[in-house]
Formats: sequence, structure tokens, C-alpha cells
Amino acid sequence: MDLLIGSSEGVFVVGPAGQPRPAEGLASQSIRALRQVAGGVLAGGDGGVHRSQDGGRSWRPAGVEGKTVWEIAVAPSDARQVYVGVQPAGLYRSRDGGETWAEVESLVRFPTAYRWGLPNSDLGARARTIVVDRTDPAHYWVGLEVGGVLTTDDDGATWTCDVPLRNPDIHVMVQDPSHAGVLYATTGFGRVYQPEPRSERVAGLIGTTDGGQSWRYLWEGVQPTYTRPICIDPRPPHALTVACAPGAFSSYTDPGGAQAMLYQSAGGEPWRSLGDAAHSPSAANLLAVAPAPDAAGAVLVGTETGEVWQVSPEARWTLLVSGLPEVHALLPLA
Repeated sequence: MDLLIGSSEGVFVVGPAGQPRPAEGLASQSIRALRQVAGGVLAGGDGGVHRSQDGGRSWRPAGVEGKTVWEIAVAPSDARQVYVGVQPAGLYRSRDGGETWAEVESLVRFPTAYRWGLPNSDLGARARTIVVDRTDPAHYWVGLEVGGVLTTDDDGATWTCDVPLRNPDIHVMVQDPSHAGVLYATTGFGRVYQPEPRSERVAGLIGTTDGGQSWRYLWEGVQPTYTRPICIDPRPPHALTVACAPGAFSSYTDPGGAQAMLYQSAGGEPWRSLGDAAHSPSAANLLAVAPAPDAAGAVLVGTETGEVWQVSPEARWTLLVSGLPEVHALLPLA
């Protein structure tokens, strides 16, 4: 197995020997998204979208230049239909596997778009996460940090916007592989529509069983509550793994460290810690999670201190890579 690692300083490739090698063409870019597509791999970062056709070893520009890319999503039922989420919040679509792109302009024309944005920042909101319905490629959800969840069922011709449980700070969404209407979303403390004291804000994992028509809180009693990285295992029982920390900027440089935790659940609850003695909590923040190919429930975890760990369902942590820049994305290649 090869492993691609998206970092704050480009992409690294880890082969069977276990030694990470920097990829050509992306050394100066922060890479936040890695996705396999028909005919190769796409990476998204500060300089738009890049493509590799040699397993991530070299990259060339592939569109959406000049945009900061936060997400790349491939339609499960049509591998040539690909979506990219950018900052300031916008959406791009490709119908040819990422060879050409067109902006879905209807998203930025949504009536409340002028209110989207990051608190105390002039960079604009992020189209942070995209889920394409595995049963219908014209039906998809775009999560905004900070702005809510936008939904279309006509391939972007029209949209609805929801603020689940009054929380517009949407980080990452995933869809259950066996139930199309079941989605999970990690959230933070950002607010734009109804500002409220920080002490009254609720963050954590939320979920829906009806495609986003209604949501419920799934993080009751779990600490800390600022949730961001999440993955769902494609293998039964579809374990859901979430990393969390006290806040958006929790770090190993804080007194006491980042205080980050890793939790796993089948079906959203109950939750159990995947931390071992050295990671309960973790001094380094956990910035990326992905299903590991070895066994159902096993995950790969990337940290702010440039480590990649493999964590078993029994909470055994095995260090795979160290000494890298901040790890933002993980993609195992078969």
C-alpha cells in the first residue's frame, strides 16, 4: 500500500518501505484535500486543484487556479463528476473527472451569502465539506464554515440552506454507506446569524436520518466538544471516528498541550475513546483521520506535529511516519 499525505508543505508519498518522499510540483502549497478520481488523484490546496497520474509522485495544475481549495468530492455513482469547495465560499464542478471546471454560480447567489464568513476574518467563509448522495449525483450537500448546510436536489439549479440546531459552523460531513439519508457533521463555535455568548454556544457532532430535514445532537456528555476531522468506514459496521479538541487553535504549544481526543462509534452513539495512555488526551492536535485498509474500524491519524499513526479498534497506536510538516489529509492507495 502507498499512502499519500497532504501537509502544510505539499504532498508526501509513503511506499512499502515506510520512508516518506516529497512529491514533485507541490512543495510550497498547503494541501487540504486528496481524492482518487478516474485516471489518477486530485489534490486541493492554496493554488487550486492539481492532478497526479503516477500515484502522487508528481503533480501538475488541473484547474480552479487562484482559489483556496478546502474540499474535493467525487460522486459515488459517477466517478467523472467531481466537486470542489473553495474559500471565499464557492463551488466548482467537473463532468470529465477533473479535466475541466465550471463554477456553480447559483451557490454564491444564495440570498444569505452576504452573511457567510469566518469570525474576525476578512477571508470569507469556506465551502469546507461536500457530500454527493451515493444514490443520486444531482443531490448533494455543501457545508459552510461558517454559514450552514446548503442542499440541492437538482444539480445546483436551486438551493435550500439550513442551520442545524442553530449552529452554522459546519466542518466535515460524511454519509452512511448503507443508509443514504443518514449524514453526520462535525461542528465548531463560529456564529454569523445569531451571535450569542461563547458560554452558550454548543459544538460537537450532529446527525440526520432524513437527509438534513431534521438534525439531532450526538455528542452529549463527550469532551472536548470542538469537532473537526471525521471519517466513516466503508466496511460494516461502518465505524465513525471523530477527533476533537477544546478549540479551533488548540496546539501542542498550549500549556498542557492540545488536549485532543479520538473517539469511535458504530451508528453515532455510544462513543468510546480510541486513545491509548499517550493519547488520552493527545498533546498534539489531531488534524486528519481516514479509514485504514488493514481492518474494519482501523484508522489513520495525522497530527499537527507531522506524525501519522495507525490506530486499531482496540486503541493500539502504531507510529508510521514522523518528522513531517502539519498533516492535513490522508489517502491510502490500494
